[in-house]
Amino acid sequence: MTAHATSRILLTGFEPFEQNPINPSWEVARALGGEVIAGGTVHAVQLPCVFGDAIKVLDEALAALQPALVISLGYAGGRSEITPERVAINIDDARIPDNAGKQPVDEAVVANAPAAYFSTLPIKAMVRNMRELGVAASVSNTAGTFVCNHVFYALMHRLHRRGAPGMRGGFIHTPVLPGQVAGQPGMDLETQIKGMREAIRTAMTVDEDLRETAGQLY
Repeated sequence: MTAHATSRILLTGFEPFEQNPINPSWEVARALGGEVIAGGTVHAVQLPCVFGDAIKVLDEALAALQPALVISLGYAGGRSEITPERVAINIDDARIPDNAGKQPVDEAVVANAPAAYFSTLPIKAMVRNMRELGVAASVSNTAGTFVCNHVFYALMHRLHRRGAPGMRGGFIHTPVLPGQVAGQPGMDLETQIKGMREAIRTAMTVDEDLRETAGQLY
């Protein structure tokens, strides 16, 4: 994509949930807020970890900023790498309640819409470039069925309907912070910020993604 000095980058992260006092996705997003990366200014927006409400806040940010690039972040317990997501699916199936006590089961994110959308981010190039900086990263083929996938699908549905040329969007999961969750792997905040800065730079400068394997057997 072609970056311009006036380009806006929308970077969202979630509020804390499930009794965790912090959410790494928001810590990364707000740390990068205000930075200019590859000609685009990062605007950090916090989303509520609530079905429906998260999409409303996302819609408000999209309308206000008209960004050239949108990356939504969430954290994934049990992962030790930064993981750009490949596909969003049209399903809400919550294992636990959200922050408002909502727990949808087998409900569509958007009624009568496609079953799935692929990210339009250069996810394989992002992973390669983060790895070259020494940041652990890999492509993920599932964003789950909680509020992360809910937001990811809603974002891609909106970008698809708009058909805005050059506008890209997608979702990236970050690990927890070291010691945040007992027994789970983590990644320190500075490394996550470094990796995400490179992921954004890649999305702003790489037009065509790599064709190399990032598949999984399970």
